[in-house]
Amino acid sequence: MKKNLFIAFEGIDGSGKSTQVKLLKEKLSKDGHKIYSTFEPTDSPIGSLIRNIFNRRIETDERAIASLFVADRLDHLLNKTNGIVKKMQEGYTVITDRYYFSSYAYHSATISLDWLIEANSLSANILKPDLNIYIDIDPEISIERLNSERSNIEIYENIENLKIVSKKYKEAFVRLGAVENVFLIDGNNSINDLSNKIFDKVQSMSK
Repeated sequence: MKKNLFIAFEGIDGSGKSTQVKLLKEKLSKDGHKIYSTFEPTDSPIGSLIRNIFNRRIETDERAIASLFVADRLDHLLNKTNGIVKKMQEGYTVITDRYYFSSYAYHSATISLDWLIEANSLSANILKPDLNIYIDIDPEISIERLNSERSNIEIYENIENLKIVSKKYKEAFVRLGAVENVFLIDGNNSINDLSNKIFDKVQSMSK
């Protein structure tokens, strides 16, 4: 019987996470896994509030946004209908597009990383990913993709901010490298090359 895993994809906007989540889901399903894929911010009421902030329908402080993510993440884990913990207990391999490293990277430019780690410690204590997959891509390429694929650019999606976020991701990985399993992969490679390398890594952990 294959071991079920909790896998989190991370990366700046436009890094190709959503594509790789879909491809990994397909490959693991064919390999015999039960798969549940999900994302943050969620489609819960808290997650919907965050999305309204991202789309500039609501304006609030960065600290409020970070705190909303903490709440949304806890519901993501503990929701009695479709929470990650419930799905793991049911034997699913769970793949999430973003988890707490996104909070560390996107918010630590203006909020203390110590505070962010502490605020998300409830989630980390409940469930750490078996594998954090970081797709590393140049912010310039990210912006080109976003501008060509999106009609609506969200509040964090500008070149200056994405350069900072990319740097903050690396700082968080160094900070938590002893307690987190992080797999960095070059996102400038082809989609198929990325997909094959990610699948090989995950497959080696599920036996």
